[in-house]
Amino acid sequence: MTQTPWYADGALRFALGIEDTFVPQARPGQRPLDEYELMQHYDLWETDLALTAQAGASMLRWGIPWYRVNPAPGTWDWSWLDRVIDGMERNGIDLVADLIHYGTPLWLDGEFAHPDYPERVAEYGAAVAERYRGRIRHYTPANEPLLNAMYCGEFGHWPPYLTGDRGFVTVLRALTRGIVRTQAAIAEADPAADFVHVEASFRFAGDLDAHREVHEHLRNRAYIVQDLVMGRVDDAHPLRPYLLANGFSESDLAWARENTAMPDVVGVNYYPQHSTEVFEAGVELGGGPGALRPRLNAGTDGLKDVLTSFAERYRKPVFLTETGFTGTVEERIAWLDASVSAVEEVRAEGVDVVGYTWWCVTDMFEWTYRYGDGDPMDYRLGMGLWALEPDAAGVLTRVHTAAADRFRALALSATRAR
Repeated sequence: MTQTPWYADGALRFALGIEDTFVPQARPGQRPLDEYELMQHYDLWETDLALTAQAGASMLRWGIPWYRVNPAPGTWDWSWLDRVIDGMERNGIDLVADLIHYGTPLWLDGEFAHPDYPERVAEYGAAVAERYRGRIRHYTPANEPLLNAMYCGEFGHWPPYLTGDRGFVTVLRALTRGIVRTQAAIAEADPAADFVHVEASFRFAGDLDAHREVHEHLRNRAYIVQDLVMGRVDDAHPLRPYLLANGFSESDLAWARENTAMPDVVGVNYYPQHSTEVFEAGVELGGGPGALRPRLNAGTDGLKDVLTSFAERYRKPVFLTETGFTGTVEERIAWLDASVSAVEEVRAEGVDVVGYTWWCVTDMFEWTYRYGDGDPMDYRLGMGLWALEPDAAGVLTRVHTAAADRFRALALSATRAR
């Protein structure tokens, strides 16, 4: 008798995330960015896993630091990861493993622009799946690949520091081929594994008519990664001419149609404070992270929109794989309540939402840490269920907040309903 997949049982699962951005390469004016290092998670991982279980989460989104487990070509160091996977099992945590969260190993010259990137990342995925076969059940081949391509290929902020449309398309091609090859390698190593693809949400508001052409391009671009890896970029796709003009060949597009990575679940990340950009009439469009369009807090309307849009476009179960609010504890609780209610509303309307993820377990650190020279605490973002506060020895104490209690109440209520 075939067992019903977890994502087909009609339940809503409550998950947590631990911020796992890894951009380990440094250069003048830019420090390595390793959130596990900043949050002291490498040392305090047991505490963080215990807090995850204490909060009542049934799943955890958590990333593997590729650059640490694969410190040289063909060399693997599983010592720390083995202990953490053991700890997840002790705590009853069902892991959704991020394989890529923006960064590559230090030895991969050119990073995402290296011609062998797709093969190297697939080799890494296969090694993980072989070692933890049956223990890691869910994989995300690459977190927010569109944002990855923007920061690494369009804006030149992260390695390989490419810029413009051609840079964006170069990284996009590598990332999408990497996702396809990685998923195939994992499926071969562990046929029971399933796949949760995760993308950032990009919404647009304001005077859209004043910037109609740009808006239309960006609206289509919001889906381009998933369209490519699912083999949906055909002759009629609106971004086909753009891809061909900026580095894709006809054979690249044919390869993408013939070699696909179908997700079991489509994940989408939505932050009310950041996910909706505003076009303003008469305002010159910004060209990089430091000059992005202003943001509109679209609240639950924006959340419902992205969940419904992804579900309708891809006809797959949808997982809200990240949401959160940077602000006071009271503001976090308010967004918890509002966002969970919104998810329940769209589920009642027939949208197949299978999970809700609060990001993150603890506070995290703003990415601008990479470009600054201040103490890490100068960059702390108050968005966790537990706050980070240094003690006299500099150890980051995990300080309980009322948001943790509210998440637990919501998660346990959902568990009882299953």
